[in-house]
Amino acid sequence: MMVAVVLGALAATPSKARAAAPSAAAPAAKAVTDITRYCQTCWRNARLPADRWPDCTQEVFVRLLERVEADKWGTVLVDDETAERREFLRAVDAVKKRTQRARKFGGLTADLADRAPANTSRDDREAVAKAAAEVLSPRQRRLIDLTADGWTVPEIAAELKTTPERVSDEKYKAVKKLQHYFGA
Repeated sequence: MMVAVVLGALAATPSKARAAAPSAAAPAAKAVTDITRYCQTCWRNARLPADRWPDCTQEVFVRLLERVEADKWGTVLVDDETAERREFLRAVDAVKKRTQRARKFGGLTADLADRAPANTSRDDREAVAKAAAEVLSPRQRRLIDLTADGWTVPEIAAELKTTPERVSDEKYKAVKKLQHYFGA
């Protein structure tokens, strides 16, 4: 079906090669089939969902129709260093990256945790405070306290006049010390 759609689009576009060679449909059909197979291999290797493969392949063909003359499609898989080959690979890569990025974004659901501080019991907070006094530095205790109060890493970094990366690193080390203390 994809071959028929692309061949129909090719028939609608003017081509110097088609005027010169009336049997250009056969090489074009082979080129479309070969490009489709190549794209499917790319999608499989990129671990894209199989139900998206036809859409991704169609996007590649749309880009090719816009940027590469139809009579040169047969060379995009053969010649290594041509402008058409580079454009084809650019199209495949752009479609692949866009599809991968689109998969990472999802709507928020009720399953996600609330950003508000957890309702921990007084006993839990006291146990953590006791352990923190024994094993953590004053700066690490302050980080843990601010985190427990619901502060975000950028807010803590601004408060302590340091970078968010440094806060994350110190917080990670403090949590590891507490986990070790509690035997977790």
